[in-house]
Amino acid sequence: MNTLIAQLRHRLVVSCQAYPGEPMRSPDTMRRVALAAAHGGAAGIRAQGLADISAIRGAVDLPLIGLWKDGDDDVFITPTLEHALSVARAGAHIVALDGTARPRPDGRTLADTIAAVHQLTGALVMADCSTLAEGIDAAAAGADLVGTTLSGYTAYTSKQPGPDLDLVARLASSVDVPVVAEGRIHTPAHAAQALRAGAWTVVVGTAITHPSTITGWFAAAMASVAPTPTNI
Repeated sequence: MNTLIAQLRHRLVVSCQAYPGEPMRSPDTMRRVALAAAHGGAAGIRAQGLADISAIRGAVDLPLIGLWKDGDDDVFITPTLEHALSVARAGAHIVALDGTARPRPDGRTLADTIAAVHQLTGALVMADCSTLAEGIDAAAAGADLVGTTLSGYTAYTSKQPGPDLDLVARLASSVDVPVVAEGRIHTPAHAAQALRAGAWTVVVGTAITHPSTITGWFAAAMASVAPTPTNI
């Protein structure tokens, strides 16, 4: 068992991401968010973008899962081998990439991409999948970890209000690599349920590191019960 993967067993990975136009969109802010997550007990960090990966790697001594979201195609999470190599070279210990059955923009197979990342950088690979078949195929292709990240985010899967715990359980009983529960894990109870379903580790992003969304949850809940204003 790889030491980095062993460090994540039954523990929390915090996804530190902000997007263009958002107030927190800067590598230094994400570095600080990652430091805060580490202070709170996170065992690993997931980060997006080369500058963020580099900044976090220099500040946080935890396993770092890195990715690069790029392009308008269906496959946009670390879509090509060049993206994957750049993510590893920026400092990611684990490269997260699209592990679905959809064609990759550079025409390479998932297996070829994973093998090249292993050979050229020594980094591990996490395959972000959306179905049981994709997870099984990704493990067979050499992925070191398989995640449920894209369940509900492909045209052929349904988006649930919470995490796809059924997929977590089915993957855990079908593959011989660690399963990462990720996607719509909004409460501590969800995270615990994911572990009970068989997840090796759990990635939480929005519910910890995206204040705009969290604020929206509270505002919407309060608006649904607040009395209707009346003229005085």
